[in-house]
Amino acid sequence: MGEARLRLCTICARAGSRGVPGKNLRILRGKPLIAHSILQARRSGFFHTIAASSDSERILKVAREWGADLLIRRPHRLSTDHASKYPVIQHALWSAERTLGMKFETIVDLDVTAPLRGNRDILNAVRLLEKKGVSNVITGSRARRSPYFNLVELNGRGFVRLSKPGPKRVLRRQDAPLCFDMNASIYVWRRDALLKNKYLFNADTLLYEMPQARSHDIDSELDFRIVDFLMRERVAS
Repeated sequence: MGEARLRLCTICARAGSRGVPGKNLRILRGKPLIAHSILQARRSGFFHTIAASSDSERILKVAREWGADLLIRRPHRLSTDHASKYPVIQHALWSAERTLGMKFETIVDLDVTAPLRGNRDILNAVRLLEKKGVSNVITGSRARRSPYFNLVELNGRGFVRLSKPGPKRVLRRQDAPLCFDMNASIYVWRRDALLKNKYLFNADTLLYEMPQARSHDIDSELDFRIVDFLMRERVAS
């Protein structure tokens, strides 16, 4: 893995949440949700620094208690319901480098709402970026619905149509091009790509595939119950 590389792990958690109020501190299997990602980063041994970014002093306090090295107070403009996460991670990188007086080579964001990832997933996503030398790597799982076959949308008149009709009609899902759902679990960047670009997707963005069992993202009460069930099953097996 080239452990001499300087790698920064960012874990971003704001106070507000519409789908699951207070979800970043909500207890999941005996720990605050944010603690699962911090502990995964810590146990991996891949990172020089684990930085928690938040607009909430309470969240930052909990992050420190569970092992975050650096606490970053997020400005209000990056803490609203409409704020994109991309500039939040950029801000975390700038803040970490300014505070520590160093430049990181690889930046890895672990999303708080995806605690089912494993250390092997983090390792493989980072390895993919550093081995291939690409701008960034995202994670995802094979899509359960295909835009070529059974994912539909409404047109301007309210009628249903396939989201992505191809030049030839796909009659079986198995014949459709392979598609993936982004699972909002792990994002990996080269430093210059993260700071230079404004969007997630670049011409050389790669995907690291994860199984659906480790790809549930908590965005609703149902999601929370599903993740809790899967974690209980993992412990019991």
